Amino acid sequence: MNTRPIVLYGLLACLAGCRPAEQPAVVAQPLEWFVDRTEETGLTFTHFNGMTGDFYYPEVMPPGVALLDFDNDGDLDVFVIQGDMFSGKLIDSALSPPKSPLSSRLFRNDVAGPKGPGLRFTDVTEQSRIDVRGYGMGAAAGDYDNDGCVDLYVTKLGSNQLLHNNCDGTFSDATAVSRTADPGWSVSAAFVDVDRDGWLDLFVGQYLNYSIAGNVVCYSVSGQRDYCPPSAYRARPSHLFRNNRDGTFRDITAAAGMATDYGPALGISTADFNADGWIDLYVANDGAPNQLWINQRNGTFTNTALLAGAAVSAEGRLKASMGVDAGDFDEDGDDDVFVGELTGQGADLYVNDGSGVFVEGSAQAGIRLRTLPFTAFGAAWLDADNDGRLDLAIANGAVTHTAEALAANQRFTLQQRRQLFRNLGNGRFEEITDRAGRAFSTEDVGRGAAFGDLDNDGDTDIVVANDNGPVRVLVNNVGSRAGWIGLRLVTGTAEGPALRGRDALGARIGIAGESGATRWRRARADGSYASANDPRVLVGLGAAAAHSVKVRVVWPSGRIEEWSAVPTNRYSTLSEGTGISQN
Repeated sequence: MNTRPIVLYGLLACLAGCRPAEQPAVVAQPLEWFVDRTEETGLTFTHFNGMTGDFYYPEVMPPGVALLDFDNDGDLDVFVIQGDMFSGKLIDSALSPPKSPLSSRLFRNDVAGPKGPGLRFTDVTEQSRIDVRGYGMGAAAGDYDNDGCVDLYVTKLGSNQLLHNNCDGTFSDATAVSRTADPGWSVSAAFVDVDRDGWLDLFVGQYLNYSIAGNVVCYSVSGQRDYCPPSAYRARPSHLFRNNRDGTFRDITAAAGMATDYGPALGISTADFNADGWIDLYVANDGAPNQLWINQRNGTFTNTALLAGAAVSAEGRLKASMGVDAGDFDEDGDDDVFVGELTGQGADLYVNDGSGVFVEGSAQAGIRLRTLPFTAFGAAWLDADNDGRLDLAIANGAVTHTAEALAANQRFTLQQRRQLFRNLGNGRFEEITDRAGRAFSTEDVGRGAAFGDLDNDGDTDIVVANDNGPVRVLVNNVGSRAGWIGLRLVTGTAEGPALRGRDALGARIGIAGESGATRWRRARADGSYASANDPRVLVGLGAAAAHSVKVRVVWPSGRIEEWSAVPTNRYSTLSEGTGISQN
């Protein structure tokens, strides 16, 4: 879109008799695509990583953030992750713990409630009975018991927690009864229906075998203390838990063929990568080959990443893979994969040929060079301007210090700016961070990022979680100026529609425009880094949007249905079993 300044010359005043030279020009500033609305929305939260000056490795990794509609009022609430103290020693009074309790917090979105219509968040942690203590890392969101209320899984350095939504504004700790504590050090997790039985299973990505007592001392290239690379520790096996449909889970990692092939997992994205109708998993590993777990449709998975061209870089190098997201950026009907990497490595873009075989194309797409100076954590495909093409937003933050910072005794100068890439529609991207606005130029130690329509105006906003810093609410200014369609997909089981309506995580949605072309998206909450996204599907339709569009849904159960006239510029709910069957 045109972002050049527009000059207005005070014509009305000149009609009254003035000379043009007497009227100063009024210059409208270029529109910022995103604006930081953190303070005015009331989402005031500062992450604390407990740093002591001893360079404990976990200090540099968190936190994530989750978007979820926990109270079913039609808008997205925000769950933020908190850290903890490692010891009583602090290196700087400015890094002291915040005055609020060291616990993860739940903020209710009141945009659709009694305090609406402005975007406003209220801390309801105590009212919700959520009590998440310890060293938090990230969160996953999904309705694991099919009661129509979304639940939370919180990953930690230590035992994780499963929080059951009681459907009355409160949560109960269901960790013990569900058997999902999975102690160790996990960062990202994902709810995913791997066996198409209509119940969400749970994949937990374990990172490293770490303890404070076993903290390894590492040094930078200049010989000063710094944070270690992951190779200083052994990786831990990730775990796949099958939903028993009674509030409990069973660890099926070994039975699924995943027990002996693992790496330090940081990012997880689930999609049907080989188009066989069954959900697969892509796992981004830190300093080890990434994994592409292809669902064998019999309860087992096969890691095809190396043969499929999605395990290492185009040059065959191992990289520090972190944030990850899958989406159809080239509009050919399959999901491609973006993976964020370490400063000096450049991000990877794995382009899917439709069969689950990939070609790494970040350099050709114009992404590799522009991401070289940054360490990419939270990231997602999103249509920032609703022109119908998937753009790319990245939250950056370093993990090791520069020699200059260490020499000056600056202990946590890892700040980097965010990035926004616009899809040009020809396989290439243009970095438009300057147009994104000051919200993107602000430097933070970016980690998790969650993507969703916070104010329900038809475009994608971003919540960024920063290590040892404030959360940021970045509100989209441009997307809602174009046409759009928003969909909540409500799934059913093999026996029929779910009683209370569960988000159909994994469903594929085709939006057919007037030209006959179909854009494919999928309902998902996973992806990014240690975070949970808006499970609704938002598709930009551009300036020439119709009043209604045809929608095709491929449900996780395998059922295919169509709706012929779904209204645009609003959100609609489509329930499995209510469309026109295409099977």
